[in-house]
Amino acid sequence: MAISNVTDIDINSLFQAPTIVSPLVDKSDSVLLSEAEESKTPFDTIFDSAVRLISETNAYSNAAEVEEMKFAMGETDSIHDVQIAQQKANISLQYTVAVRDALVSAYKELMNMQF
Repeated sequence: MAISNVTDIDINSLFQAPTIVSPLVDKSDSVLLSEAEESKTPFDTIFDSAVRLISETNAYSNAAEVEEMKFAMGETDSIHDVQIAQQKANISLQYTVAVRDALVSAYKELMNMQF
């Protein structure tokens, strides 16, 4: 690799935030809050966010099942798409379990507080 190739790299483009293009992210992301949610209580907001997180996890899991069925029935030859769908479902499930564990831990800590 020539040194001239290294100097042609735009450093600013390396540190830009990635954009996610997915039908599951278009304003239905569990982390995003809308203006209507600003008037809710903190518990309502957290609960609604958790419900959306579970819905997203189910959607990723269902998408993985659909890809597996397509591959098994010979409708597609792309094992790459099957693996991507499975990995998305796996990561989403791991994240959901981590959030659940954090909420249970916080609940237990609140219950152990003395007033």
